[in-house]
This record gives sequence, C-alpha cells and structure tokens, in this order.
Amino acid sequence: MHPVAFDIGGVTVHWYGIMLAAGFMIGMWTAGRRGVKIGLNAEDISNLMLWMFIGGIAGAKLLFVINHWGEQQSIKELFLQRSGMVFHGAMIGTFIAVFLFTRKTKMPLWPTFDSLAPSFALGHVFGRIGCFMTGCCYGQKCDLPWAVQFPENHGTHPDQIHPTQIYESLLNLTLYGTLAWIFRNRKFNGQVIAYYLIGYAILRFGVEFLRADGRGHLWFGALTSGQGISLILLISGIVLCRLLSSREKLEPIIPKETDKLS
Repeated sequence: MHPVAFDIGGVTVHWYGIMLAAGFMIGMWTAGRRGVKIGLNAEDISNLMLWMFIGGIAGAKLLFVINHWGEQQSIKELFLQRSGMVFHGAMIGTFIAVFLFTRKTKMPLWPTFDSLAPSFALGHVFGRIGCFMTGCCYGQKCDLPWAVQFPENHGTHPDQIHPTQIYESLLNLTLYGTLAWIFRNRKFNGQVIAYYLIGYAILRFGVEFLRADGRGHLWFGALTSGQGISLILLISGIVLCRLLSSREKLEPIIPKETDKLS
C-alpha cells in the first residue's frame, strides 16, 4: 500500500488517479481500434470517450454516496473522498452515456457496446491495482502464502488479509482475453456486451465473499450491494443474450455520409 506516487511543486499525485487514468486511456485505445475495424466512425468513437468519462465518474460517485447514505460522513465528505467510487455505479453511468451518445449520433448501439466490452474489463484491471495501492476494497483475514499486510496506518494492520484487489484484477484480465476472443468470433451484435455482463457478475459476486471493507447496507440482510447488483447484471446479460441472438444479425456497418466524403 503506497497511495502517493510522487509530489510535484506541492501537488500530490496518487496511484489511484494514475491507475484510473491509465485504465481509461488504454481501454479506450483498444476499444477504438476494435471499433474502427468493424466500421465505426473514428471521430464518433473519440467523442464518445468524453461522454463515457463524465458518465462513469458521475455514476461511480453517486452510487458510493447512496451506499453510504446515513453514515457518519456528510454527503459533501462522501463526494470528496478520493477513493470513494463504486465500479457498478461507473458501469451504469457509462452505459447510460453510451446509449445517449449513440442515439444522438446514430451510431449502431450493439456494435458499439461490443467494441467497448472487452476494454471495460481491461480498464478494470488497472483500476483494481489502484485500489490495492490505496488500500481500499481489501479482503478478510487469512493465512494463505500470498496474504498481504498493509502498513500500520491501515485499519487491518497487523492482520494478514486476502489481496482481493489483485484477485479481481487478474480475473478481469482473464475476462478481457476471453471477450477479445469472443469479439473476433461473435455470432450476433450484442453478444460480447451480454457475455461481459454475465462474466463480470460471476467474478464480482465471488470476490465479494472475501472482502471485508465497508460496502454500505446489505440487501435483504444477506447480500452486499455488490452481490445484489451482480445478480441483476447476471440476469440482464442472460436475457440480453437470448433476445439479441434471434434479433441482431451480424452484418457489415454502413458508413455514414460524412465517412464516405472524408
């Protein structure tokens, strides 16, 4: 755990921010290359990134505040907390941004989501490394050979705990590789994003059992908010896959008139 990367002129730069930025940029670069290969407009993809960034940050912060509503911290303190973001909120905010942008620009919705889906997992690889460096999203006590011990200023010290951030980072890397392969061999539009929802829901639901950090109120007195939302994502992914497999044929994308003239 080393939250601070370096200081420049009195400005402190944290690893969490560096990893989030790296994950976003690398994820969007790979998504852009994937989208152009199937005929999406490069300028539209570039403009979409800003919408996704704003939607993701807003959603991540909002869900964090909702999860911790009524606790000792004020709403202002929750919003300003550096590592106070929830990935499920970022996902929902990003999905809304993509939907609105594709409606505005007439980009094909499901091919756009398919191009982005593997990169969602890839970006999350870096995000969880940032969590590890910051010390959030930590695991329960364990005596496994790869258990970690955070410094004295961390609430878990001197316990050995599960490095749940690393678990999820590695699982997301595996998910990225799987989705990238599915993208190249997909049978219908929307298949990759549906499989992403299913895959991430399963891995997140499992990792939640090993986490020990505060994640807000329990659902039905038994499930964490992460597990509850994961179940919704799992069902959504399965339903989406069933619906789109019979409705969305994999056809070439027809360039817009502006693309033809350029």
